[in-house]
Amino acid sequence: MTTYTPGVLLVLDGWGHGPDTESNSIARAETPALHALSAKHPTAYVDASGEAVGLLPGVVGNSEIGHMVIGAGRPLEYDSLLVQRAIDNGSLREHPGLTTALAGLARDDRALHLIGLASDGQIHAHVEHLRELLAVAAAHHVPRVWIHAITDGRDVADGTAANYLRRVESIAAQAGTGRIATVSGRGYALDKSGDLALTRPVTEAIADGIGPWAVNAETAVAHAPRGDVWIEPTVLTGASGAPLGEVANGDVVLFTNFRSDRIQQLADHLLTYLAADGRKVTALSLAVYDTQTEIPPLVPRADAAGGLADELERHGLRSVRIAEKEKFEHVTYYINGRDDRARATEEHIQVKGKTPPDYTARPEMNIRQVTNAVLAACARDDVALVVVNLANIDVVGHTGDAEATVRATEFTDRAVGRIRTAAEAAGRWMLLVGDHGNAEEMAKPGPDGAPRPYGGHTTNPVPAIIVPAPGTVLPEELPDDGTLADIAPTVLTLLGRAPGPAMTGRSLV
Repeated sequence: MTTYTPGVLLVLDGWGHGPDTESNSIARAETPALHALSAKHPTAYVDASGEAVGLLPGVVGNSEIGHMVIGAGRPLEYDSLLVQRAIDNGSLREHPGLTTALAGLARDDRALHLIGLASDGQIHAHVEHLRELLAVAAAHHVPRVWIHAITDGRDVADGTAANYLRRVESIAAQAGTGRIATVSGRGYALDKSGDLALTRPVTEAIADGIGPWAVNAETAVAHAPRGDVWIEPTVLTGASGAPLGEVANGDVVLFTNFRSDRIQQLADHLLTYLAADGRKVTALSLAVYDTQTEIPPLVPRADAAGGLADELERHGLRSVRIAEKEKFEHVTYYINGRDDRARATEEHIQVKGKTPPDYTARPEMNIRQVTNAVLAACARDDVALVVVNLANIDVVGHTGDAEATVRATEFTDRAVGRIRTAAEAAGRWMLLVGDHGNAEEMAKPGPDGAPRPYGGHTTNPVPAIIVPAPGTVLPEELPDDGTLADIAPTVLTLLGRAPGPAMTGRSLV
């Protein structure tokens, strides 16, 4: 029988390392379990942003690329980088699918609809990508270009939506084409929970001009009692007093987010809605989307094969993947290199709550149930690796509520303590790692320079702590220049297997 030393890969989502300030909810929390582990066991602070994980320099990390790189064992050129490269080298404006579609609009007197997040947070989109798309539309003499702007307030500071919409208008003015036709908060437009009561008003505003009307974008966001995230889907009318940008038969709809997960629900719903009404449109997406509706992308995605999942399968090592609904696809689909095929060596456990989430009121989320599932998996002799995502720090951190995030961190710490005890009893090692920074920086300057609640990601490094299996000795210190690409090689080394040939990361031990 082939032997191995079993373990637990524990991803603490949004667990970044930053200065001990008043806005650092992690440092403010009481975390005896994490403090004890970092004091006793080898600890490193690894890069989880920028070029280290395949992003543009200085760009904050995110859960998607974080888990992909953790799984791949190498940096992966992320969709945002690939889109920017296609813009820089001119291949985007020459893409035959785009040029053919735009030429058809000019010939048939039809409209182009650009739908995406209007901010520069670079988690889901970048507002500057509109510059190239509008320039190409102008070059092809597209008669009408309607921009359906989604306001942020999460990846960037809340209260900045008006600034970004003015930036969109400036880009359009410089290009000589394009007008904002609708404005919708991301809480509606980028829902991915399946709640169509949120998605439907965005679809109706874009497709049919249904919803509250405003004469301009500034008016649409002037009164936002729930912040930029929850700006009600609003239709702009301009001086004519009629909706500007309804979708007509023969139009082209181009989704401009480069990240798939939060735009795909709207994309599927809008295209299904239009088809049911008999409106035939050409749909395109800036990057590859995992939608039910087939949408041709303008930029392909990186190959992530040969990662941790492939190596575990090759060695016949069983893994159990456990997470709440919010992060379940990250420990399955994304950590597996965006490969959703069923593997005989994997078991997936998704923990779902019985009530709709209210993250500030219930920062514990369903961490007790997640922990119970981890403990059960740790006790099994047939499981080589338990892969877990504890979502609380990130999910609650995204609300911008620093106090709730302190409590979320404390609930996470208690779960870590329970998992540590179970892993030791089962003879397992543990590797704890963050996927990106978040909760260690819960405030940023707003437009007036005053600190505002911030629920977005950071460029800070993330901790990585290795707790050896009982009776195992590890180096007292880990390399000080590690990245998330080193996690998969480390996991395989701890399991007693060599890193895969596709992995360029190095084992930390």
